[in-house]
Amino acid sequence: MDSAEIKEILETQLQLQEVHVKGEGSHFEVVAVDDMFKGMNRVKKQQTIYGPLMDHISSNTIHALTIKAFTPEEWARDKKLNMSF
Repeated sequence: MDSAEIKEILETQLQLQEVHVKGEGSHFEVVAVDDMFKGMNRVKKQQTIYGPLMDHISSNTIHALTIKAFTPEEWARDKKLNMSF
């Protein structure tokens, strides 16, 4: 599995405004941006992203997954502070 496949799954299943995936092998980092995250705590945001990927996580195709999920407002603020994506 590669970053593009993970991005496609998340875009198809969740219709996110923005999704960025980087990584290789079985270790990936996801940044997801959408209004759906408004009012969600960090755990609920992560569970939302894990959902469509659970089959790949269970089969160990994805071994490690770091998730950062933002509302568009949070993302705009975070991009100014951290330009890793």
